[in-house]
Amino acid sequence: MTEARDAGPVLQARALVKEFRQGPVLLRVLAGVDFAVARGERVAIVGSSGSGKTTLLQLLGGLDLPTAGEVEIDGEAMHRLDDAARGNLRNRAVGFVYQFHHLLPEFTALENVAMPLLVRRTKSGIAFATARALLARVGLSERLEHRPAQLSGGERQRAAVARALVTRPPLVLADEPTGNLDGANAAQVFDLMLELNREFGSSLVIVTHDERLAARLDRVVVLAEGLLHARTG
Repeated sequence: MTEARDAGPVLQARALVKEFRQGPVLLRVLAGVDFAVARGERVAIVGSSGSGKTTLLQLLGGLDLPTAGEVEIDGEAMHRLDDAARGNLRNRAVGFVYQFHHLLPEFTALENVAMPLLVRRTKSGIAFATARALLARVGLSERLEHRPAQLSGGERQRAAVARALVTRPPLVLADEPTGNLDGANAAQVFDLMLELNREFGSSLVIVTHDERLAARLDRVVVLAEGLLHARTG
Protein backbone atom coordinates (compact mmCIF):
# COMPACT_ATOMS: atom_id res chain seq x y z
CA MET A 1 0.00 0.00 0.00
CA THR A 2 2.77 2.46 0.92
CA GLU A 3 4.65 1.82 -2.33
CA ALA A 4 1.48 2.39 -4.37
CA ARG A 5 0.81 5.68 -2.60
CA ASP A 6 4.39 6.83 -3.04
CA ALA A 7 4.11 6.25 -6.80
CA GLY A 8 1.03 8.40 -7.37
CA PRO A 9 0.17 12.07 -6.85
CA VAL A 10 -0.21 13.20 -3.27
CA LEU A 11 -3.41 15.06 -4.19
CA GLN A 12 -5.92 14.26 -6.93
CA ALA A 13 -9.20 16.09 -7.50
CA ARG A 14 -11.62 15.00 -10.21
CA ALA A 15 -14.63 16.94 -11.53
CA LEU A 16 -15.15 18.90 -8.31
CA VAL A 17 -18.45 20.76 -8.14
CA LYS A 18 -19.51 22.90 -5.20
CA GLU A 19 -22.92 24.56 -5.00
CA PHE A 20 -24.51 26.69 -2.32
CA ARG A 21 -28.18 27.57 -2.05
CA GLN A 22 -29.00 31.16 -1.16
CA GLY A 23 -32.77 31.28 -0.83
CA PRO A 24 -34.19 30.44 -4.25
CA VAL A 25 -30.80 30.88 -5.95
CA LEU A 26 -28.39 28.00 -6.51
CA LEU A 27 -24.85 29.37 -6.63
CA ARG A 28 -22.28 27.19 -8.36
CA VAL A 29 -18.82 28.16 -7.09
CA LEU A 30 -16.86 25.27 -8.63
CA ALA A 31 -17.96 23.83 -11.94
CA GLY A 32 -15.89 20.68 -12.41
CA VAL A 33 -12.35 21.24 -11.19
CA ASP A 34 -9.63 18.75 -12.06
CA PHE A 35 -6.35 19.15 -10.20
CA ALA A 36 -3.39 16.95 -9.33
CA VAL A 37 -0.29 17.67 -7.28
CA ALA A 38 2.84 15.54 -7.55
CA ARG A 39 4.87 14.59 -4.52
CA GLY A 40 7.19 17.42 -3.58
CA GLU A 41 5.54 19.83 -6.04
CA ARG A 42 4.78 23.43 -5.08
CA VAL A 43 1.69 24.99 -6.68
CA ALA A 44 0.08 28.42 -6.34
CA ILE A 45 -3.66 28.95 -6.85
CA VAL A 46 -4.53 32.51 -7.82
CA GLY A 47 -7.76 34.19 -8.89
CA SER A 48 -9.93 37.20 -8.27
CA SER A 49 -11.55 37.84 -4.91
CA GLY A 50 -14.68 35.72 -4.56
CA SER A 51 -13.64 33.24 -7.24
CA GLY A 52 -13.83 30.31 -4.80
CA LYS A 53 -10.16 29.76 -3.92
CA THR A 54 -10.78 29.19 -0.21
CA THR A 55 -13.75 26.93 -0.99
CA LEU A 56 -11.53 24.86 -3.27
CA LEU A 57 -8.80 24.60 -0.65
CA GLN A 58 -11.32 23.40 1.95
CA LEU A 59 -12.47 20.66 -0.42
CA LEU A 60 -8.89 19.68 -1.26
CA GLY A 61 -8.10 19.32 2.44
CA GLY A 62 -11.25 17.38 3.30
CA LEU A 63 -12.63 20.15 5.53
CA ASP A 64 -15.77 20.16 3.39
CA LEU A 65 -17.28 17.72 0.90
CA PRO A 66 -18.05 18.59 -2.73
CA THR A 67 -21.53 18.61 -4.23
CA ALA A 68 -20.08 16.26 -6.86
CA GLY A 69 -16.66 14.90 -7.74
CA GLU A 70 -13.97 13.38 -5.57
CA VAL A 71 -10.70 14.15 -3.82
CA GLU A 72 -7.94 11.65 -3.08
CA ILE A 73 -5.21 12.46 -0.57
CA ASP A 74 -2.22 10.15 -0.41
CA GLY A 75 -4.20 7.54 -2.34
CA GLU A 76 -7.32 7.62 -0.14
CA ALA A 77 -10.68 8.85 -1.46
CA MET A 78 -12.13 11.32 1.04
CA HIS A 79 -15.76 10.74 0.05
CA ARG A 80 -15.48 7.06 0.93
CA LEU A 81 -14.46 7.81 4.53
CA ASP A 82 -16.64 8.62 7.50
CA ASP A 83 -16.03 11.77 9.55
CA ALA A 84 -13.64 10.07 11.97
CA ALA A 85 -11.59 8.47 9.19
CA ARG A 86 -11.41 11.78 7.31
CA GLY A 87 -10.16 13.45 10.46
CA ASN A 88 -7.51 10.77 10.89
CA LEU A 89 -6.40 11.17 7.27
CA ARG A 90 -6.15 14.94 7.64
CA ASN A 91 -4.10 14.53 10.81
CA ARG A 92 -1.76 12.06 9.12
CA ALA A 93 -1.39 13.52 5.66
CA VAL A 94 -2.30 17.23 5.60
CA GLY A 95 -0.91 20.33 7.27
CA PHE A 96 -2.92 23.56 7.14
CA VAL A 97 -1.67 27.16 7.33
CA TYR A 98 -4.24 29.96 7.31
CA GLN A 99 -4.10 33.73 6.89
CA PHE A 100 -4.92 34.02 10.60
CA HIS A 101 -2.84 31.69 12.73
CA HIS A 102 -5.72 29.85 14.51
CA LEU A 103 -3.46 29.00 17.43
CA LEU A 104 -5.40 28.03 20.55
CA PRO A 105 -5.14 31.07 22.86
CA GLU A 106 -5.10 29.16 26.14
CA PHE A 107 -2.08 27.03 25.18
CA THR A 108 1.59 27.90 24.84
CA ALA A 109 3.43 27.88 21.52
CA LEU A 110 4.96 24.55 22.49
CA GLU A 111 1.58 23.03 23.37
CA ASN A 112 0.00 24.37 20.16
CA VAL A 113 2.68 22.86 17.96
CA ALA A 114 2.66 19.53 19.82
CA MET A 115 -1.14 19.27 19.58
CA PRO A 116 -1.38 17.41 16.22
CA LEU A 117 1.01 14.76 17.56
CA LEU A 118 -0.87 14.47 20.85
CA VAL A 119 -4.14 14.08 18.94
CA ARG A 120 -2.71 11.04 17.19
CA ARG A 121 -1.65 9.69 20.62
CA THR A 122 2.07 10.13 20.17
CA LYS A 123 3.79 9.78 23.54
CA SER A 124 3.88 13.20 25.17
CA GLY A 125 7.64 13.19 25.62
CA ILE A 126 8.18 12.55 21.91
CA ALA A 127 5.46 15.04 20.89
CA PHE A 128 6.93 17.87 22.95
CA ALA A 129 10.51 17.09 21.95
CA THR A 130 9.52 17.15 18.27
CA ALA A 131 7.58 20.39 18.71
CA ARG A 132 10.45 21.99 20.64
CA ALA A 133 12.93 21.11 17.89
CA LEU A 134 10.69 22.49 15.15
CA LEU A 135 10.00 25.71 17.06
CA ALA A 136 13.74 26.16 17.39
CA ARG A 137 14.01 25.55 13.64
CA VAL A 138 11.60 28.45 12.96
CA GLY A 139 13.42 30.75 15.36
CA LEU A 140 11.10 30.49 18.37
CA SER A 141 13.24 28.60 20.86
CA GLU A 142 12.94 31.56 23.26
CA ARG A 143 9.14 31.65 22.94
CA LEU A 144 8.17 28.08 23.84
CA GLU A 145 6.14 29.02 26.91
CA HIS A 146 4.54 32.13 25.42
CA ARG A 147 0.85 32.08 24.60
CA PRO A 148 -0.32 33.47 21.23
CA ALA A 149 -1.28 36.85 22.73
CA GLN A 150 2.33 37.24 23.88
CA LEU A 151 3.75 36.66 20.38
CA SER A 152 4.08 39.11 17.52
CA GLY A 153 2.14 38.56 14.30
CA GLY A 154 5.16 37.11 12.55
CA GLU A 155 5.95 34.85 15.49
CA ARG A 156 2.38 33.55 15.62
CA GLN A 157 2.50 32.70 11.92
CA ARG A 158 5.85 30.96 12.27
CA ALA A 159 4.36 28.90 15.10
CA ALA A 160 1.41 28.08 12.82
CA VAL A 161 3.82 26.89 10.12
CA ALA A 162 5.59 24.70 12.69
CA ARG A 163 2.25 23.23 13.79
CA ALA A 164 1.33 22.43 10.16
CA LEU A 165 4.62 20.61 9.61
CA VAL A 166 5.14 18.87 12.96
CA THR A 167 3.63 15.61 11.71
CA ARG A 168 5.76 15.72 8.54
CA PRO A 169 2.65 15.54 6.33
CA PRO A 170 3.08 14.75 2.64
CA LEU A 171 0.77 17.69 1.78
CA VAL A 172 0.62 21.26 3.12
CA LEU A 173 -2.29 23.53 2.17
CA ALA A 174 -1.95 27.26 2.84
CA ASP A 175 -4.63 29.94 2.46
CA GLU A 176 -3.06 33.40 2.10
CA PRO A 177 -0.43 32.44 4.69
CA THR A 178 1.28 35.84 4.58
CA GLY A 179 -1.81 37.96 3.88
CA ASN A 180 -2.02 39.29 7.44
CA LEU A 181 1.66 40.26 7.74
CA ASP A 182 3.73 43.28 6.78
CA GLY A 183 6.26 42.99 3.98
CA ALA A 184 9.28 41.95 6.04
CA ASN A 185 7.39 39.36 8.10
CA ALA A 186 5.58 38.07 5.02
CA ALA A 187 8.86 37.48 3.20
CA GLN A 188 10.35 35.76 6.27
CA VAL A 189 7.39 33.41 6.72
CA PHE A 190 7.22 32.56 3.02
CA ASP A 191 10.96 31.88 2.84
CA LEU A 192 10.60 29.63 5.87
CA MET A 193 7.73 27.70 4.29
CA LEU A 194 9.72 27.08 1.10
CA GLU A 195 12.83 26.10 3.05
CA LEU A 196 10.96 23.59 5.21
CA ASN A 197 9.05 22.32 2.18
CA ARG A 198 12.34 21.44 0.50
CA GLU A 199 13.77 19.98 3.70
CA PHE A 200 10.77 17.78 4.48
CA GLY A 201 9.91 16.89 0.87
CA SER A 202 6.24 17.81 1.30
CA SER A 203 3.97 19.06 -1.45
CA LEU A 204 2.76 22.63 -1.05
CA VAL A 205 -0.44 24.22 -2.38
CA ILE A 206 -0.78 27.93 -1.63
CA VAL A 207 -3.74 30.19 -2.30
CA THR A 208 -2.32 33.70 -2.67
CA HIS A 209 -3.09 37.06 -4.21
CA ASP A 210 0.61 37.97 -4.18
CA GLU A 211 1.94 37.39 -7.67
CA ARG A 212 5.56 37.70 -6.49
CA LEU A 213 5.08 34.79 -4.11
CA ALA A 214 3.18 32.75 -6.68
CA ALA A 215 6.01 33.18 -9.20
CA ARG A 216 8.43 31.46 -6.81
CA LEU A 217 6.52 28.16 -6.93
CA ASP A 218 6.81 25.38 -9.50
CA ARG A 219 3.43 26.02 -11.11
CA VAL A 220 0.64 28.58 -11.05
CA VAL A 221 -3.01 27.78 -11.76
CA VAL A 222 -5.81 30.31 -12.05
CA LEU A 223 -9.34 29.77 -10.70
CA ALA A 224 -11.85 31.57 -12.91
CA GLU A 225 -15.54 30.92 -13.58
CA GLY A 226 -15.45 27.82 -11.43
CA LEU A 227 -12.60 26.11 -13.26
CA LEU A 228 -8.84 25.86 -12.90
CA HIS A 229 -6.67 26.96 -15.80
CA ALA A 230 -2.93 26.48 -16.18
CA ARG A 231 -1.08 29.75 -16.39
CA THR A 232 1.29 29.92 -19.31
CA GLY A 233 3.95 32.52 -19.93
